[in-house]
Amino acid sequence: MSQPAANLRAQRIAVVGLLVNIALAATKLVAGLVGNSYALVADAVESMTDILGSVVIWGGLRIGSRPPDENHPWGHGKAESLAALVVSTLVIAAGIGIAVKSIHEIITPHHAPAPFTLIVLIVVIIVKEVLFRRVLTIAHEVHSGAVEVDAWHHRADAITSAAAFIGISIALFGERVFDTAAAAPGATSRWASADDYAALLAAGIICYNGWRLLRIPFHELMDADPPGAGDSVIEPAKAIALSIDGVRGIEKVRARKSGSRSFIEMHVEVDPHMPVSEAHIVGGRVRAAIRSQLPRVADVLVHIEPHVGAGGKVAV
Repeated sequence: MSQPAANLRAQRIAVVGLLVNIALAATKLVAGLVGNSYALVADAVESMTDILGSVVIWGGLRIGSRPPDENHPWGHGKAESLAALVVSTLVIAAGIGIAVKSIHEIITPHHAPAPFTLIVLIVVIIVKEVLFRRVLTIAHEVHSGAVEVDAWHHRADAITSAAAFIGISIALFGERVFDTAAAAPGATSRWASADDYAALLAAGIICYNGWRLLRIPFHELMDADPPGAGDSVIEPAKAIALSIDGVRGIEKVRARKSGSRSFIEMHVEVDPHMPVSEAHIVGGRVRAAIRSQLPRVADVLVHIEPHVGAGGKVAV
């Protein structure tokens, strides 16, 4: 897949996520307010951060797709990492806000939520899990950390919805399942706060996911090579370079990621007696082959080195 096509595909899935989040957030917020469920309201707030997050991710992908210019010779790919960093921070902030409100609701007696809220949550969980799997697949295909953050944001929403489902279920059915004595008419069930404890649990999950997601753009902004073997371009690039006629060895290789594309610096060893002009041609072939076979590599800087044999001596 060409890089422009990959970026366009990433932008489209971000827009799809945005539209789904808007619909789900509105549904959960109305159902939570009407159905007296703070866990569902908290889930709606998390979806609202999803909406803002999808907008930020989409904007980062749009800016990141711009070609290099005079002021940005390496391109604009870092915009994707910055967008992912913003979204991760928003996730953590939303989790903290939900936790504070949950504690307030726990110490404030209230009635149990309405049963229909469970149906809403079942639909949300299914939709979000399907969306997570689809977005994560595309993130791996286009090698975009920003899209991966967006995918796990959908998974976090599915988990918080599951936590809300459990809490509401306990709030609704805890009394009849666990209490043998009938409650006084009009009394507030002692199980009603299970809904709020579920919101508090969801807040903890949200904060944890936000912290975990924060590491992806942070590593990219710090130019760390991706830890996953499937994401690293170093080993495939070395194998391609070694297949080129005239290449005796690879002294070292390092890569840095900018958005969904990588820049490689490679020290290629050639016959020490090879004319400079021929060595230059070999380096050009290495660069062309890597860029051709690894479309996500934006550029390759090749340094020509004399091949060193056993014992550290220049090979003859």
